[in-house]
Order: sequence, then structure tokens, then C-alpha cells
Amino acid sequence: MSTLTASHPHRDSAPHLTHQGLVYGSDEAFLTAMTPFCLDGLKADDAVLAVTTEHNIGLLRQTLGDAAREVEFIDADDWYDTPGRTLGAYYRYVDQRTTGGRHRQVRVIGEPVWHGRDPLETAEWTRYESVINVAFAHSPAWIVCPYDTRALPDDVVADARRTHPELVSGPSAGVSHHYAAPDADRGIWQRRLQPVPAGGKEAVMRFGDDLAVVRAFVAQAAHTLGLSSDRARRLVFAVNEVATNALQHGDGDQGQVTLRRCGHRVVCDVTNPGRAAGPDWYMGYLPPDPGGQRGHGLWAVRQLCDLMEVDTRPGETTVRLHLAMA
Repeated sequence: MSTLTASHPHRDSAPHLTHQGLVYGSDEAFLTAMTPFCLDGLKADDAVLAVTTEHNIGLLRQTLGDAAREVEFIDADDWYDTPGRTLGAYYRYVDQRTTGGRHRQVRVIGEPVWHGRDPLETAEWTRYESVINVAFAHSPAWIVCPYDTRALPDDVVADARRTHPELVSGPSAGVSHHYAAPDADRGIWQRRLQPVPAGGKEAVMRFGDDLAVVRAFVAQAAHTLGLSSDRARRLVFAVNEVATNALQHGDGDQGQVTLRRCGHRVVCDVTNPGRAAGPDWYMGYLPPDPGGQRGHGLWAVRQLCDLMEVDTRPGETTVRLHLAMA
């Protein structure tokens, strides 16, 4: 292990991400790593953001003393909403703090929320941790994600070692030998869609190039399945974007929309023949170029929906959208 440092080049070099996991089992272990991380960042005039538990915020405020006034603290329960929206919030934070030379880089303590997640949500938050490595690859950001072994299941802690290229131990950091890159061809982050439990209401339609018909169908079906008006509008917009992408980049001029009620969610599959254009499972996670003509639609879908899964197989691509009932 080496001293806890970022792998950033000098100021005149292109910025890039440092993404580290901190596996800790005591308050002392957390503070030993995160106190100097904050203080060194403030000394370097970096923006410092701590998104962690209320308990850890209290520890840091006490340990940092007067320097705590220069750190922005946010309760993780208020920040880790959905994977798409949380990634978007981090992206905006980094952009706002570094544009125009306001700060050289951003340092983030980002402690994901794992309690209260069902297996699907846990899997998607794990993939969110993985996708940070490509979504922020060229951003001036140093992110340390703490994992408390006193409170987390063993499999969540094990995945931390697979989603972070480097691991922190006390004041030191080193390479994670379990790391698995998110863009590895057919790697561990590719996951087949699971069958939606039968027994609930279902609405199905085939569609062509008349997306007005699709929007009307989704609006009616979402209402029938119990979505609120606001969430139904979100789903209509999201399906329109996914269907448009499918028709433009798929191999056929037809597709299918299937909506189901599944527990506390409405689940919507948009399926089309062929392999959709894009970086496979993490379509919509990569921040679009503000001046570009493409890439905004699926990014917006990630912001609108609670979860979005992409399943690409020979001859067919399915994008699955999840919206909670409330």
C-alpha cells in the first residue's frame, strides 16, 4: 500500500478520475482515512464534499474543527435517491465547482445507502458504483466511497472491491486486485433481465413509427396500473425517448411495449429487433456533451426513472424502465 494520494497528473495535464473504496470497521478507521483527505483537499484549494451518514458527519465536524466550515456536508439518505439522478447530481457538482478554474479538482466522500434496498436495487446501486469509473473518467474528481463492515452485508463489501480500482486502508491506498472494469466485454456487470412475476396486470402493444400512438397507450396503461399523474408523465416521456432510439438505431422499424404492475413498481419493457447503438448496459449513464446533438435522450431517461436496465442479446434489445408507485 502507498500513502493515500490521488493518481492525478500535474495541473497542466488532462484531468481524470481517482475512485477509491474505503472498507472500514470502526469510527477510528473512518477518521484516520477521511480526516487528512479533507484537510489536504482544503489545503490544495479543492472543493470538498462529504456525503455520508449523520453519524459520520458528526465525527468529521468534531475532528476537523474550524476547517469543517469549508466542507460541504450532505446526509447520504438525502443524496442517494436513484442511481441516475445521483450520478447526475455528482456530475453537476463537479462541473459547477471546477468550471472557470474555481477549483482545481473536487474531493468527494461518497458513502452509498444500502439499507432498505431490495435485491434489484442493490444490484443496480452496485453497477452504479462500477459505472462511475467510465462516467467520470475524464473529470477532475477524487472520490472515496466508504463501506462500513459493521452495518453492511458481506456481499456488498465484496462488491466494493470489484467496483473500485483502488482501496484505502487507514492513511494508505493501493490497487484493488479484485477490480472489474465496467466496460469489460461481456464482463460481470452484464446481467440478464429477470422475469417479472406473473399475476399482475399487463398491457402490451406492438408499435411502428407512429409514436403518438405509443405515448397515448403508455399514458392510459400507466393510469390503469396505478401510477400518479406525475409519474405517468415521466414514463410517457421515457418510453418515447427509448422507442425513438430503438427505431433510429435498431435493425427493424417495429418494437413492442409491455407494462406490468410488479409489487410497488410499474415495470415497462421496450423491446426492438437488433442491437441498439450505445455502450450496452450503461447506456444513459454517460453525461452527454452539452453541445452535441445526440446522447441526451437516454441520459434524461435515467433521470426520470427510478431504475433502467438494458439487456442486449443476439437479435433483440430490451430497455426496462422502473417507476415506483409513489
